[in-house]
Amino acid sequence: MPERRVIDLSKLTYEFKRKLEELEKMKGRGTELITLYIPPDKNIADVSNQLRNELSQASNIKSKQTRTSVMAGLEAILQRLKYYKKPPEHGMVILSGNIDLGGGRQKQITEIIEPPEPVPLYKYHCDSSFYLEPLKEMLKEKKIYGLIVIDRREATIGVLRGKRIEVLSYSSSMVPGKHRQGGQSSVRFERLREIAIHEFYKKVGDKATEALLPHLENLVGILIGGPSPTKEEFYDGEYLHHELQRRVIGLFDVSYTDESGLFELVEKAQDALQELDLVREKKLIGRFLQEVARDGLAAYGEDEIREYLSLGAVDTLLLSEGLRYERVKYRCPVCGENKIVTVKEGVETNPKCEKDGTDMEEEEREDIVLELSNIAEDMGAKVEFISTDSEEGSMLMNAFGGMAAILRYKPNNR
Repeated sequence: MPERRVIDLSKLTYEFKRKLEELEKMKGRGTELITLYIPPDKNIADVSNQLRNELSQASNIKSKQTRTSVMAGLEAILQRLKYYKKPPEHGMVILSGNIDLGGGRQKQITEIIEPPEPVPLYKYHCDSSFYLEPLKEMLKEKKIYGLIVIDRREATIGVLRGKRIEVLSYSSSMVPGKHRQGGQSSVRFERLREIAIHEFYKKVGDKATEALLPHLENLVGILIGGPSPTKEEFYDGEYLHHELQRRVIGLFDVSYTDESGLFELVEKAQDALQELDLVREKKLIGRFLQEVARDGLAAYGEDEIREYLSLGAVDTLLLSEGLRYERVKYRCPVCGENKIVTVKEGVETNPKCEKDGTDMEEEEREDIVLELSNIAEDMGAKVEFISTDSEEGSMLMNAFGGMAAILRYKPNNR
């Protein structure tokens, strides 16, 4: 009995994202593309009845082309619904219609998507493009970390959302320096200074409440950074709203308290954020670069990676989510010779058979990220999908072509 493959959520998310990108490019010639959102608790019989009503009304559409396409799309959806007694666990989205391929060509499609989260609404939509906004919302990172960097001069508030750091607020203080001016007594000056510090901390606390409290449902934790004793004074003084105060998961020494301080804070808080994708990506790319620097257990470039995968030498395959290439298989209609090439997404080539010079015909094409990840999984290698949101992710894409590998061993003579 073959071993069951463990479902990789990051891979499923990548496939879902790529499917939405593909659907977003599809256009109809008129308002003839149908999108149907069916929540998990919706009665299929009720849906079918409504679609039959839509079908009878569609016969009144003035444009013959649009009328024909809409009616064909509705009939195709009704046929698909016959196979369902009830919606899947998360509901489903059905897309149907004639896609304009250009050059006077069209293609009828009907696809059913079972999304990673429950379908939030029941909606029938007809337009020249598919209605994808509720599905796109599912791709947005929900969990966030609050970030506060503060000293007595300034403070910056932001969030870490997935792999992106976003600045939400910046404040500067009116706290005077430690040296008093004029004839002020040291006691009076210090009292005024303490009042100014308190007012600044209170202002930052209010700004943090305003910026972070609306995100409370998805707020995993808050990190506070700054020099000592500022960050301790701010935390111990409980200037944050009580709901935010109890979500503070760590105080960290950082040198900067502007936007760059937020990035420094995330770096310093790596242990606290151990499971976060951003930190994991930084460590993976850092490990890969160390191996490259010492000409060790690293590989990059498609040919080299395919070779090491075939030998079972790859421990971890790093694939950029920004990689947009496809693996295309061609076949000669005369002699049956096969040829497989890598091309940019959507590019059509016309290779000739090396044996008889006949134009070869395309048989299949596959996203290269999914193709390589399947090979890696079959060979027992781990696969990591690296976003382009971080500096390390951009480096993988721009400097190494979007694919790299950390090896288990380096075969002899290589």
